[in-house]
Amino acid sequence: MPKSSSWPRMLVALLTFVTLLGSTAWAQQPPTVRIRGTIEAVDLPMLSIKSREGTDMKVRVTDNVAVFGVAKTELSEIKEGSYIGVTGMPEPDGTQKAVAVHIFPENQRGAAEGFRPWDQRPNSTMTNATVAQTVKGTDGQNILVKYKDGEKKVVVPEGTPIVTFVAGDKSELKPGAKVIIFSAVKKDDGTLEAARVNVGRNGITPPM
Repeated sequence: MPKSSSWPRMLVALLTFVTLLGSTAWAQQPPTVRIRGTIEAVDLPMLSIKSREGTDMKVRVTDNVAVFGVAKTELSEIKEGSYIGVTGMPEPDGTQKAVAVHIFPENQRGAAEGFRPWDQRPNSTMTNATVAQTVKGTDGQNILVKYKDGEKKVVVPEGTPIVTFVAGDKSELKPGAKVIIFSAVKKDDGTLEAARVNVGRNGITPPM
């Protein structure tokens, strides 16, 4: 009897240990910062960036930093099966009205898949998903996208910026370049570190 009565205490101890282990792992995840702005100076590995909000920021890039160009493309490049990111604004009928669309290269299929709040503008959203259907509508192109937890109907009005990611290199990290860094890691000492920088090609500002 004493032996069996110890099971509840052992179970509680085990659950407590697992919870603490999970909490520790969660606490060890460093916070990330999304940065939109213009490179003002370069002294690799350090970038001096004036953020969209006017803040002067210092961002250290990793030795193996991935640099991608953000290049203009056409709406016609969005086809069934394309993996895209839609920066959108929610409409009363539940659809998303696109304010920008970016097309992922095939080797980035599945990146950050899903639907989430976004900070391109107040109340904006981001949907990274696969195009299931695209048809011409009266208000623009109607696109049905599907992701692992659901689907969204998207209207892409005429004139919406359409861009794609193309391979780049460190030479594109130069003063005047418009950039977006999706997730700069904030280190314990307060510095920021980026493993990927997306640079607007031909003077464009990444619209996402």
